[in-house]
Amino acid sequence: MKSRTPPDSPDLFADLSAGPSFEFEQLAERRGLFPVAGTDEAGRGPLAGPVVAAAVILDPMNTPPGLNDSKKLSASQRERLFDSILETSIVSIASSSPRHIDRRDIRKASLDAMRRAVAGLAVAPRHVLVDGRDVPPSLTVSAQALVKGDSRSLSIAAASIVAKVMRDRMMARAGLVHPAYGFEIHAGYGTERHRSAIAVHGPCLLHRMSFRPLRMDDAAD
Repeated sequence: MKSRTPPDSPDLFADLSAGPSFEFEQLAERRGLFPVAGTDEAGRGPLAGPVVAAAVILDPMNTPPGLNDSKKLSASQRERLFDSILETSIVSIASSSPRHIDRRDIRKASLDAMRRAVAGLAVAPRHVLVDGRDVPPSLTVSAQALVKGDSRSLSIAAASIVAKVMRDRMMARAGLVHPAYGFEIHAGYGTERHRSAIAVHGPCLLHRMSFRPLRMDDAAD
């Protein structure tokens, strides 16, 4: 079984305002673990839609400028960087459906999506940097969980952008199929408009029935 490092704390490192860097990728390379992939997910919190994960192996000699945590970028910046990442990097995307989330819980479904994204890379990485506190189970290579990794690792930042843009596009398409809910506006998050639409129309197939306020035990209260 491959070794895995425990999750760390960003308090042990430099000010996160400096933005992500290649520090962790370079540390892995010095240990002979290259190429390095970063992986992240988007959509853990919404009431509807899939959770989407991406895995990215950047080209250190051709890295798109401006990579950062997707939450710190505008939609237009994310779209521009999404195209640049796909042009210059090795990218894989995977998702877990609402039913998968309901069966396994959101944490396990998110980790499984990240695992499948890594497995889908056209070039197998020798080390994986994972955003968060958990390493996806069943990875076949060494891996390290980085708290706030999308603000610390360029590879994870790239994965966060790809996952976010892909999920937003999926939810925009869902808005065409289920126009009553406004998915193209709120991407499935529990906004007032979304909750009002659920109250009027009930849930659809894209809703996560294990999430409050959709859970049957909550509805019965």
